[in-house]
Amino acid sequence: MSSHTASSSNVGNGSGDSGVPKRNSKRPKYSKFTQQELPACKPILTPRWVVSTFMLIAIVFIPIGIACLIGSRDVVEVVERYETKCIPVLNRTNKVQFIQSDADKTCTISMTIPKRMKQPIYVYYQLDNFYQNHRRYVKSRSDEQLKSVSKENDTSACKPEDIANGRGAIVPCGLIAWSLFNDTYSFSRQNQSLTVNKKGIAWKSDKQKRFGKNVFPKNFQGGGLVGGATLNESIPLNEQEDLMVWMRTAALPTFRKLYGKIEVDLEEKEVINVTLMNYYNTYSFNGKKKLVLSTTSWIGGRNDFLGIAYLTVGMISFALSMGFTIVYFVKPRRLGDPTFLSWNRGPGSN
Repeated sequence: MSSHTASSSNVGNGSGDSGVPKRNSKRPKYSKFTQQELPACKPILTPRWVVSTFMLIAIVFIPIGIACLIGSRDVVEVVERYETKCIPVLNRTNKVQFIQSDADKTCTISMTIPKRMKQPIYVYYQLDNFYQNHRRYVKSRSDEQLKSVSKENDTSACKPEDIANGRGAIVPCGLIAWSLFNDTYSFSRQNQSLTVNKKGIAWKSDKQKRFGKNVFPKNFQGGGLVGGATLNESIPLNEQEDLMVWMRTAALPTFRKLYGKIEVDLEEKEVINVTLMNYYNTYSFNGKKKLVLSTTSWIGGRNDFLGIAYLTVGMISFALSMGFTIVYFVKPRRLGDPTFLSWNRGPGSN
């Protein structure tokens, strides 16, 4: 009976091999790369290695953090908020109506220098609660139009600021250019005017590649509702640096943009008088406007975040290294034999 079963089984296997086509395998071709068998560093995390690594991170990061904080603190910065100060007291109950009216919007503020500021002193305007990163706002521009005069009518992405009433395409078109910041500042000290250099404030790549030297403003702010500043139609776009700075949209709702540079030193406790024209409407969306004077150091402008981040990581690493050291000496643990690890065993080992 068993022999009959065996012979039947053999016949069945033979007929299956001859009648069924061989199936193609989708298994990839063997290689050390696909099977992750290339030579690699596989460190064993012993207490000595762990403690040493954390201590090394602390030794490197803590001095870097201290240096970054010192560099940031060397920056002298003066900030003056003025959007409420520059509205007459009687008009502060309806600020939007005042800013949209034809009333005189000249305003004078003073800024006291807390510490000697060495040239160049950078002048920024800061806007809060202004979402330049809004999707529709960011897309409302035509980069081709900015570069080439032959693309003047390429305004499909610029609506509603694409075509002037019966006068053709707006150059530059779009909501970004339309909302160009238009507050102006003039500075003086001891009744002597301070010159603000507005050249060299835009990126070199913008002047050479993104804005054309043969492209001139046309019908700008001619769409009916005026959004911000006007542009001189006799100056090509690659020389309109205020526009270039504004067209680099900010990622966050609070941002600063470079207005110009003061190229003289300002002394400690010196009072700087600023005459400004308060034209820009931030009152419709509860925005804030600030004027900033700032120096720079090797790290750039004032920003404590980088230094604090390095110090935090360094201090955490130092605490962990001390903690692991204490644990190792108080409750030592016997280490396993690394020869039993799979990659340390020979091909014939069990």
